Parts: sequence; C-alpha cells; structure tokens
Amino acid sequence: MIGLSSNRCVIDGELHELDDLRYTPAGVPRINLKIRHVSTQQEAGVSRQVQCDIPAVALGEAAQQVSQFKTGQSVRVEGFLAQRSLRIAQLVLHIDNINLK
Repeated sequence: MIGLSSNRCVIDGELHELDDLRYTPAGVPRINLKIRHVSTQQEAGVSRQVQCDIPAVALGEAAQQVSQFKTGQSVRVEGFLAQRSLRIAQLVLHIDNINLK
C-alpha cells in the first residue's frame, strides 16, 4: 500500500536496512532506516510492478520503537516527506508512526 493524503504518507514495506539507535545533541533518540516497498500499481490503465527502497528516519518514541525491530520484518509506516538537508535535495520519509504487519 502507498497512500498520500493531507501531506501524510502511508507506506507498507519491509525493513531493509536498520542503523543503530543514536541520539541528537539535544538527547533525542534518532534512527535511520530503509524500507523496501514492492507492489503492483495501475498506470495509464496498465498494471506496473513497483519496487523501491525508501530512506527514512524516526525520532523520539518512534525511534525507540523501531530500534526493537529487525531487518526483514513487514511494517506499515506513516509520516511525511522532507529534503535530507538544506543542501541535499534527496527526499527522506520522516516516520511518526510505525507498526509491524
């Protein structure tokens, strides 16, 4: 599932990469991860196989929750897209909510 409404993203996928839990200088838990999404989508009336690895970051309580997961587990994530930084235009999914499927 891929969904987008009210500037919110909902994506189903598999935890493909999971870094170690770290802390920001302010002491907020932070973890970087990648979610592999595979699905069939309709485009111009034709079924299309979609596969992508989505870079993501979780902070605070969501980061602590994600740190207990293992790569290969199926998840549903909800969050928003933002640039990696002011100088790097790559999009990153900022996770507010994550659940095992």
